[in-house]
Amino acid sequence: MASYRYVVVDAFTETPLTGNQLAVFTDARGLDERTMQALALEIGFSETTFVLPAEQGGTARMRIFNPRSEMPFAGHPTLGTAFVLGAPLQLGVIELETGVGTVSVALERDESGRIVFGRMAQPVPRVEAVEAPERVLEAVGAERSLLPIELYDNGARHIVLLVEEGELGGLRPNSGAIAALGVTGVNCVARSGSSWRSRMFWEHGEDPATGSAAGPVACHLARHGLIGWGEENVIAQGVEMGRPSTLHARAEGGDGLIDAVEVGGAAVVVARGEFRL
Repeated sequence: MASYRYVVVDAFTETPLTGNQLAVFTDARGLDERTMQALALEIGFSETTFVLPAEQGGTARMRIFNPRSEMPFAGHPTLGTAFVLGAPLQLGVIELETGVGTVSVALERDESGRIVFGRMAQPVPRVEAVEAPERVLEAVGAERSLLPIELYDNGARHIVLLVEEGELGGLRPNSGAIAALGVTGVNCVARSGSSWRSRMFWEHGEDPATGSAAGPVACHLARHGLIGWGEENVIAQGVEMGRPSTLHARAEGGDGLIDAVEVGGAAVVVARGEFRL
């Protein structure tokens, strides 16, 4: 009987039991794909990661599973896994090999050496027009979008639309209609004072913190002139779910072209466990 240890992390938060949950198996050697999928289903979080030896010169290779399938890339699993590996390895940068290439996460520490923040350099997304924007509005229960509705593909496929802040909390998504869109999620964003709020809907519900979408949100706002290129934006998510999260995102570029994307946040370890298989 083999033992496989895992760590539970709340990502994009400094407060336990908020943010987005993640389970990290720190040594997944000996686990095949079928068992990884079964473990992700057993745990039931939106994502579970499995750490393996690097194959392309990175710090480690990471496989990401939701309860139903493997994912090439996701934001909060990347941040959370970097936090977990950064402590014992004592590295300032963790390079994680993912299904969309190697993603670098720069870790910041306080005076005691504790990791307090991470910044990931995300894949630059490909931007696509949404052919039937009225279907997107209907799927999330929104009246209109204040900007063009567009799709951003960085390994995850996210639709982004901008709504009024007063409308955001009252959105009533239709899971079947969202599933029919064939995307990772629909991200409804609203200005809130000097920062932003977001809700991400996918076919099985709502996500409390979507790191893979925070970068595209910054790209969308910069491309349409609502924020400056290179400006760091603070995005609050998960409020309506009772799991508030804080994401920091920045897009570099100009003239409508995206050159680089960075997403950052905190994470906190809340539990450790072991599976015996």
